[in-house]
Amino acid sequence: MITDPTWIFFIVVCIIFTAPMIFSKLRIPHLVGMILAGVVIGENGLNLLQRDASFEMFGKVGIYFIMFLAGLEMNMQNLKQNRTRGIVFGAITTIIPFLFGLLSGLYLLHYSTPASLLLACILASHTLVSYSIVGRYGVTDDPSVTVSVLATMIALLSALIFLAGMSGVLTGEDTGFKFWMLFILRLALFLAIMFFVLPRIIRWFFRKFSDPIMLFTFTLAVVFLSAALAAELCGLEGIFGAFLSGLVLNRFIPSTSPLMNRLEFVAGAIFIPYFLIGVGMLVNVRPLFSEGSALLVVFIMVIAGTLSKYLAAMIAGRLFRWTRAQSYMLFGLTEAHAAGALAMVLVGTHLIVPATGEPLMSGAVLDGVVVMILISCIISSIFTDQAAKGIKLGIGQRQATPRRDSTALDDEKILIPINNVSSVRPIMSMAFMMRNRKLNRGLICLNIINDSNLTEQARKHSQECLGMATRLATAADVPVQTKSRLAVNFVMATIHAFHENDASEILIGLHRRTHTSDSFFGQFASGLIDGIARQISIANIIIPANTLRKIVVAVPPKAQYERGYYRWVNRVARIAEDLGCVIEFYTSESTAQTLIPYMKERHNTVRAEYEHMEQWSELPSLRHEVSSDYLFIVIASRRGSISWNKDFNKLSQWLGQYFSHASLLVIYPDQQADSEESFLSPNRSTQQTGDTNQRISNWLSQWIQKAV
Repeated sequence: MITDPTWIFFIVVCIIFTAPMIFSKLRIPHLVGMILAGVVIGENGLNLLQRDASFEMFGKVGIYFIMFLAGLEMNMQNLKQNRTRGIVFGAITTIIPFLFGLLSGLYLLHYSTPASLLLACILASHTLVSYSIVGRYGVTDDPSVTVSVLATMIALLSALIFLAGMSGVLTGEDTGFKFWMLFILRLALFLAIMFFVLPRIIRWFFRKFSDPIMLFTFTLAVVFLSAALAAELCGLEGIFGAFLSGLVLNRFIPSTSPLMNRLEFVAGAIFIPYFLIGVGMLVNVRPLFSEGSALLVVFIMVIAGTLSKYLAAMIAGRLFRWTRAQSYMLFGLTEAHAAGALAMVLVGTHLIVPATGEPLMSGAVLDGVVVMILISCIISSIFTDQAAKGIKLGIGQRQATPRRDSTALDDEKILIPINNVSSVRPIMSMAFMMRNRKLNRGLICLNIINDSNLTEQARKHSQECLGMATRLATAADVPVQTKSRLAVNFVMATIHAFHENDASEILIGLHRRTHTSDSFFGQFASGLIDGIARQISIANIIIPANTLRKIVVAVPPKAQYERGYYRWVNRVARIAEDLGCVIEFYTSESTAQTLIPYMKERHNTVRAEYEHMEQWSELPSLRHEVSSDYLFIVIASRRGSISWNKDFNKLSQWLGQYFSHASLLVIYPDQQADSEESFLSPNRSTQQTGDTNQRISNWLSQWIQKAV
């Protein structure tokens, strides 16, 4: 047996990178390979490694990460929309396996009533072992995934509460009214800490510090504090607290952020594989061949557990009228029994039945449960993998024709001029949220050096700006190009770079006013607005973007007639999706009639509210609706465009006077030919614009005729 820590870690790392290569050729999920590798190298296999404290610690961290990421990656709007389905499926996937386990224990295995109840709790609970497969295929927003995650917590919590009451009875503890009231009070205190105290601490920390290492370690501290509080304060499993910590941090860690990328990388590279290998090392298959009763126990457990979870998933899928792939997803994610089942059976081996003086669960049952965990994890991984493929490819969807996606025609290529180190981080964060991850097109970062004042310090400043942008993009796994050029006229140099790189839009930081005579937007932004007819976004993010609580969008009347209408709507919706916060649109009734159906169809996971603002002169009144932790987005208009009116002459004055306290994003929509399809009626915008032009033409003709 190998005991040297260096060789132990070397073997584990070899398994982690070879298992996916080997099992991908066999078309078997690599999670299965990790577990089987653990069986082979463990004490009950080739006896190469011992399941020591390192496997126990890293394994516990791994399961915490699985549950934490499940909560962190969950779309909160999707959760709200599917909470009823989640509760229903949670009840179904708890009750049916519980009954299967109870009846199997009493009548097939001839266990005592307490032992049968414990077996029922084991079969009722499940763990999201195969959740990483869902993330790899990018289908975490599918309703079946959300419902499965919510059902997991309901099933686990129900089983743990029932187990706590049964343990109290067997140990002679008073489990009457006082016991349950105390449990409810402790649970209420835990939830109050999680959802009222922790968010305030997290928001303060994320605003105060920006160092990536500090943010990463603070996030880990929150996860393990939540897990410890769940275990110590409520007597529940730590995975319950880890999941809730993911829900709490969901608002503060956007899916496109470098921090999210680091968390997923560390979890997937080290801790989750360690957990899977450790589960495999627990498996002892020898009793199955030497003892017929052990084989019978495993057979009954596997059949009862698999059949009951499959039946629950099929009933729920039929009840929700979902596709076969979605029903398989319900089964795949709820089939695996791991951390919860292992914790329960270990409790059973330590509980002593007063009447007999023997443990509630014998060692043979422990071996049987561990083998069941192995088989259930394999089945779960295979079904989840196939279901994720089915959902991704659209197999079994009921639509006769696939829905067209406006992003398919998007010519997105964002140019980001950066000349100030302090503005690089907020601007890049905004770009990460605005970009379309499905297209995965790179960002273009541009720094311009003044050719008339070319010094070594200016070159170093340019390298520092571009280097910081590259590091941020690399950490967020976003492709980026960096370009530096010499020029005297920064506006013309940016316009030339825009056309040379075939960019679609520009994102810049707000000009810093050094004199009272300076304009609000500055000469650079004003020059770009006049010189380029494509979308230009001007951002001034005064607090970290992930701590913003709400987005308020001011939309001028007739904005729906602009050619770049759907482009900016998509960008704003992506920001809201990433931040997980509500959008409040202030717009005219006619614009809302096009905006509401588009948001419901294309961005149905975004929480959107609509308020009427018929006149652009009402913009200053929105200062009462915009707080310091809100993002205020203004859809501006160029002179001569359809939505422009004389009140836009006061825009810079209003923004500087009334909205300097809030984070700001001003968007000048695209005026070029629309590269994105229109919604519902492809020619709607052009038809209405054409009608307007026709009316103007008729009026001019009549005026000329009268004049003649």
